[in-house]
Amino acid sequence: MKKIEAIIKPFKLDEVKEALQEVGLSGITVIEAKGFGRQKGHTELYRGAEYVVDFLPKVKIEVVLDDSLLERAIEAIQQAAQTGRIGDGKIFVSNVEEAIRIRTGETGVDAI
Repeated sequence: MKKIEAIIKPFKLDEVKEALQEVGLSGITVIEAKGFGRQKGHTELYRGAEYVVDFLPKVKIEVVLDDSLLERAIEAIQQAAQTGRIGDGKIFVSNVEEAIRIRTGETGVDAI
């Protein structure tokens, strides 16, 4: 099993969710996040005073899936989240040793 963590722009969440559902994923976790990368934030004007916004709003999506769905899921996230501009985000993939469904006790792929 693999875990995909994707950091994307908030307005792309619905498109990414729909793309992952088309791949066949039944569940995702979404977390509101703030951060910066190469963007390094930006400056804004508020009541005549300029200030720096260091952390930009992002959304973190987490998905645990069977290895067979990995490439299709990554491709779906890339296509749905891409705007072609800086700050589109990142995708991280890691191994998952075990998954357990608390309600039934199912383990492994059956638990996801």
